[in-house]
Amino acid sequence: MIRLGLLGGTFDPPHYGHLIAAQEVAWRLHLDRVLFLPARQNPLKRGESRSAAEDRCQMVALAIDDDPRFELSRLDLDRPPPSYSADLLRALASPESELFFMVGADIVPELPKWREPEEILRLARLVVVNRPGAPDPDLEGLVKSFPATSGRVDCVRIPGVDVSSTEIRQRVRAGAPIRYLTPPAVERYIAEKQLYLTASPSGRGRAQRG
Repeated sequence: MIRLGLLGGTFDPPHYGHLIAAQEVAWRLHLDRVLFLPARQNPLKRGESRSAAEDRCQMVALAIDDDPRFELSRLDLDRPPPSYSADLLRALASPESELFFMVGADIVPELPKWREPEEILRLARLVVVNRPGAPDPDLEGLVKSFPATSGRVDCVRIPGVDVSSTEIRQRVRAGAPIRYLTPPAVERYIAEKQLYLTASPSGRGRAQRG
C-alpha cells in the first residue's frame, strides 16, 4: 500500500518552510510520496485575492522539481471553486493508498468549522505539523470532539525555519532580498513575472496570510 502525504495551500509563493515540512513528515512517517495541492479558493477566506493559479502552480513545480518523492497535483486547481478538503480526499481515496493529510498546528482549532470534518478524519490520517513558535496543539480536545481520530493523529515537529509567504510578498514589494527563503528557481520566476510588486485587483502583490 502506498503511503501518500497531502500538503495543500495557496503556495503564494512556495518557500523552504513548505519543503522542510514535507520532507520531515515524509521521513518520520515513511511516506512514499507527497502531493502538493495548490488551492484555487479557500472557503474560509472568501474574497481574498491572490496570484493567478497558473503562476502558483508553476512555482510549486519549480520548487519541488529536484525531489522525486514530491509531486504536483492540479486536482484542486482543475475543480470548480470553492475548495473543500473532504471533496479532495474523496477524489484521492483508493484501496491502494493510505492518505496522510497535513495541517499546521494552528489549524487544529479550526477543524470543526470545516465542511464534513468527520469525513476528512475518516478518509485520512491527520498529520499535525507543529510550526516554529506555535503552541502545542490540543489533540486531546480534537479526539474528544471527534472520537474517530483516536489513534489516527500524528504530530510532527519541524525544524525551526520561520518563513511565510506573506513575508516573502512583503519583502518583494519592499525591494528586499528573498534569497534563502525560497528556492532559486522560484525566486527567478517571481522576478521574471514581476509578481508581488504592487497591489492589484488580481491579487498580485496584495498581502494575505501565507
